[in-house]
Amino acid sequence: MAGQARGNISIDVEECKGCGLCVESCPPKCLELLPELNAYGVHPAHYTGVECTGCGICFYCCPEPGAITVYRRRAPAKRAVQGGFHATAL
Repeated sequence: MAGQARGNISIDVEECKGCGLCVESCPPKCLELLPELNAYGVHPAHYTGVECTGCGICFYCCPEPGAITVYRRRAPAKRAVQGGFHATAL
């Protein structure tokens, strides 16, 4: 699934309990567990910074409310109508 990221993920490492459910469920595999421990003594999840699709699966499978926030990038604006036809990129 290489390509430009369509989303971004923010993980609160102090809320993450290190269960790894988000890492296992991420389709593009852009999450990992950090080698460092957080305040709870667990390895928190971390977004690698590439290839997020913004699908939100990590958010929905996370058992800790508020640990993961998913941001989706807006789709590029379509081109203006020209000569009665809609000009769109394919």
